Order: sequence, then structure tokens, then C-alpha cells
Amino acid sequence: MHRHLNARLTQKSRLRLVNQHLQDRRPLAELAAEAGISLRCAYKWLARYRSSGAASLAERRSVRRTQRRTLDPRNLQQAVELRHQRLHLRHIARLLAAPFSTVARVLSRLGLGRLRNLDPKPPVHRYERERPGDLIHIDVKKLARFREIGHRITGRRQQDRSAGLGYDRVHVAIDDAPRVPCVEVLADEQQATAIGFLCRAVA
Repeated sequence: MHRHLNARLTQKSRLRLVNQHLQDRRPLAELAAEAGISLRCAYKWLARYRSSGAASLAERRSVRRTQRRTLDPRNLQQAVELRHQRLHLRHIARLLAAPFSTVARVLSRLGLGRLRNLDPKPPVHRYERERPGDLIHIDVKKLARFREIGHRITGRRQQDRSAGLGYDRVHVAIDDAPRVPCVEVLADEQQATAIGFLCRAVA
């Protein structure tokens, strides 16, 4: 039951009010005053009872009984065609005489909510060598050394400094075919160091 939080009467109370009016011949205004409701509300319950019986005195939801939540097949096809013409959703809703929320929800479900989705994505051409060792990608990343944790943890920018400790060079090699990485932390990136790393990576 979807009972109103400020409802003065339950279904049984409404039925008692109607019966007292119809059977005991008590004035409806008097019964409404005793129940703490308006005379108009009392007439509403009486009219419902006369039209559909005691079952009609139950709580009713305030929303519409029937709501247009989708588009019929013909309007749906027309909406898709208009969207492929790159029309705005509100323009499509006006042309179809349909709610904007319905048009937006239906087209979004079909993946047409954004204009960029109308253009097909170009296929991804991923290059890859057939045999391991044909192509190796090498990069060197320079990282500063530190003796203590930094200011990002302690919050002290001026005190916790590790100046003068130098840098480490992280040498990274990735084989293009199997995408297997090889990583070493070395002291420098001089010629002899880089050649030695490359030989070990190839091996």
C-alpha cells in the first residue's frame, strides 16, 4: 500500500465514514468534521464508493496509470533516421511529438545518445613484429635518490630534503613481438652502460 504520510483516514476508516452516511443517515459534513477532513474529501470517498464499491477506497498512486515509456516501432525507426541526420534530441522529440526524456532514453539505449557515436570508429591497426628480437623499444627514466620520506607524506616541504644524492637511471627494454619487458636500475646512462643493458636484454 502506498499510504500518504499525512493521510487522516485508512481504508477501513473511509468505509466506516461512508457506511455511517448511507446507513445511519448522518450528515456528511458532520462525519467529515469528526474525521478531521474536508467536506470535499468526504464527497470524494463517497463518489468512489458509489462507483466501484469498497475496493475503490484503497490508496492510489499519484502517478499516471499509463505512462509512455517507449516509442512505437514506426516512431523508433524515424527517430533513428533523424538522429543519423545529426539532429538534436529535442528537435527529434518535437518532430515526433514525443517526450524528450523518452526519446533521449530510447536513443541512448541504442548507443545514439552522443553525436560522436554516429561516426564509426576507425579500426585499430596494431603493429607487431613476428619474431622476438626483431624490434626492441628502449627507454631510460631518471629518478632522484632520497634518504628520507618526502614532503608528500610528511607535509614538511622545507625540512625533508635529500639534495645532493644524485640519480638512478631505470633502463627499460620491451620486445615488440611478445611484449616482454626487461628492467634494470643502473648508475648512469653512458654508452658502455646502455650497450651492456641492451646485450642482457637481448639475451
